[in-house]
Order: sequence, then C-alpha cells, then structure tokens
Amino acid sequence: MTRQGKEKIIKGLFLLIAFVSILILGLIVVSLFREGLPIFREVSVTGFLLGREWYPTYEPPEYGIWPLIVGSLIVTFFSSLIAVPLGVLSAIFIAEIAPLSIREILKSAIELLAGLPSVVLGFFGMVILAPWLQETFDLPTGLNIVNASLMLAIMAIPTISSISEDALYAVSQEFKEASYALGATRFETITRVIVPAALSGISTAVILGMARAMGETMVVLMVAGGAAAIPESIFDPVRPMPASIAAEMGEAPFRSGHYHALYATGIILFFVTLLFNMIADYVSQRFKQVGSATL
Repeated sequence: MTRQGKEKIIKGLFLLIAFVSILILGLIVVSLFREGLPIFREVSVTGFLLGREWYPTYEPPEYGIWPLIVGSLIVTFFSSLIAVPLGVLSAIFIAEIAPLSIREILKSAIELLAGLPSVVLGFFGMVILAPWLQETFDLPTGLNIVNASLMLAIMAIPTISSISEDALYAVSQEFKEASYALGATRFETITRVIVPAALSGISTAVILGMARAMGETMVVLMVAGGAAAIPESIFDPVRPMPASIAAEMGEAPFRSGHYHALYATGIILFFVTLLFNMIADYVSQRFKQVGSATL
C-alpha cells in the first residue's frame, strides 16, 4: 500500500472515531432533554428554578430546585476560594522557582492527588474531617458546606495546577531573557512578565477547576449533608444538584414526575457546565494576544 493510501486510511479512522464520539454525546443530550422536559407540564420553568420546596415524593409534590442550585453555587464558590490560590501558586512555584529535584516530587504528588478516586476523598471527609469539624466547632454534624468545600478544593487543585503549569511553561523564553536583561528580579519577572503572558491558560485552568467542583457528584453526596434547604451558615448541610440526582434517581419510579424532575435538574447542570466551558473558551481567546503563551 502506498503512503498516500495509508494516510487516507488513518485520516478516515480518526474521522470515524470523532464522528462516533460526537454522535454518542448528541444522543446523551437528546436523552437528557427527552426525559427532563416533561416535568414542565406539571410545574412552570420559573417555579422549578426558583421554587424553595423540594419534596418530590409528597402529595402533591413540590419540585422547586432553588435550594439545590444554591447548594451547588455555595460549595463551588468556597472550594474555588481555596483551590484557585493554591493551584495557581503551586504551578508558579513548580514551573519557575522550585529546584529540579523538588519540582519532580511536587509534580508527582499533584498527579497522585489527581488520581485519587472521589469516593476515597469522600470517605476521608466522612470519617476524618467530619468528626473533627463537629468536635472543634461544636456542631450537630460535620457533614456541611465547609467539609464539602475542602474536599472539592482538593479535587480541583490538580486540574488548576496542571493546566496553569503548562501555560507557564509555554511562555516564550525570550520574554524572560528580555526581562532579566532589563534588570528585573525573578519576582518581578514572574509577576509582571510570565504570569500576564500565561494569563489565558491560567484563567482557563481556574474556570475548568470550578467546573469540576460544580459537577462533582460522589464527594458532595457523601460529605455535604444532604439537606435540600437554603443554608444560613457555612456550617449548615446542603444538597448540591449532582448529589440530589445520584441519591434519588434509584428510588424514583420510572418516568414519574420525580424521575422527570431529576432529569430536568440534570439539564440545568448541563447548562451551567456548558456556561463554564464557554467562559473558559472566551477567556482563552480574549487574552490570546497578550503573548505567545496560550494553550
């Protein structure tokens, strides 16, 4: 077979794989909407999104998911407060400051952290962190917003750190040499040249890390407390949207109102995650011309 023939076969194979992937994703989205939209025959979109009562098994049932949305946003916000500084600063330290031997150790540790199953982190939050929080702050339960935020932050740090590190490595060596040639210190070079040049990739890393925290299921199911109510304190339990879907889908009768409401919650989660990805893409393109360091 000629070289051109082999290239055509390989090109066709990759095209087929890409088509199958897009087809599967499209079928999942179609299934999500087909099973979720029927709930809006029983409750309005406004009532579903802004309703404060989530009692899908009562008679009559209440399908307001506002407490679930608030729960998701709160744990994502607090986990981002922890994960973003730690993830970005660790990436800067690994890429620009750490000696080679320490760099390899830190990279391995972060990669190991990324490989931990979410159920292991959830178990750690349940048996170690929850009792400590309960005893230290004299709380009725340690399964609350703080616990969930800490566990989600641990999950998001590897994503933020790894992508930010790649963005920092992509900064042109010419920028650094020019900065040092002008008499700038290492700190000035990092803060005024390298980080601004890598801002596109760092911003993308932050948003993707937040998206991971928003969509994580197992950890919030195990340590968030599971209370479908609007919290009044960071030590109150909450029930984010993924936790509600995972906890109740097995008990919901097939194609009942409860079943359709859970699928509709999945639609909301789909749009939120899609929004995060669109923002990441916009930010990446927006700062693309700051320097050559773009992902």
